[in-house]
Amino acid sequence: MSRRTVFAAIVLAASAALTLSACGAGSDPASSAPADELDLVRAGTLTVATEGTYRPFSFHDASGELVGFDVEIAEAVAEKLGLEISFQETQWDAIFAGLEAGRFDVIGNQVSINPEREEKYLFSEPYSVSPGVIVVPEDDESISSFADLAGKTTAQSLTSNWYELAQESGATVEAVEGWAQAVALLTQGRVDATINDKLTFLDYETTDGPTGLKIAAETDDPASSAFTFTKDKQALVDAIDQALGELREEGVLAEISEKYFGADVTS
Repeated sequence: MSRRTVFAAIVLAASAALTLSACGAGSDPASSAPADELDLVRAGTLTVATEGTYRPFSFHDASGELVGFDVEIAEAVAEKLGLEISFQETQWDAIFAGLEAGRFDVIGNQVSINPEREEKYLFSEPYSVSPGVIVVPEDDESISSFADLAGKTTAQSLTSNWYELAQESGATVEAVEGWAQAVALLTQGRVDATINDKLTFLDYETTDGPTGLKIAAETDDPASSAFTFTKDKQALVDAIDQALGELREEGVLAEISEKYFGADVTS
């Protein structure tokens, strides 16, 4: 099933810089915005900032190719819009500064939507949703809610929000450097549980599973990640939102998600 729509035809008709031959014909447009209104860094190309080191969202495979969940979502969006795509690999610490400096059109790197960022940036509709989860050994029946963590020991990074949630739930926290150390302590029986985001656990299961671990409970306030733009890119946001909507209806977002997480985390 082609991901291209006649949006490409509309965009391309509005700008000779775009490649008309890349368009499909006869389908509904993804956006009515003329190409010049998208105000792209480079005409006809969607320039996307991503880390390239953030597995499974944006990383290099064994052949050296840039791949990942966010990378494939961005590629599908660009194809839907009839645009070429160019990735600019950028360290996280510099990624927002680069966006503000106009080096790229959008950040595609699991940027979570929060009130502070919404004051400074525009966001597309979310393309991944991830609650916090309690991970326990699969034979553990003593923990089925966050209240059950009272008196238990969890392994958490001291700088994460999961550390605070574990403490608020009454757990004793064993400090670790990250997910790998946390699951090592958990599988060794040295802690009772660990809290992290669901995508991290699903990626671990997909990559290393079966791991002998399971999700015991989820938070009620999942984090949503989306493409991020400067405040002057509303036309581009609208176009990408429409493209994401079509990709969702066509099952493309779910297909990409299943590939990386073994589950649909896109809604």
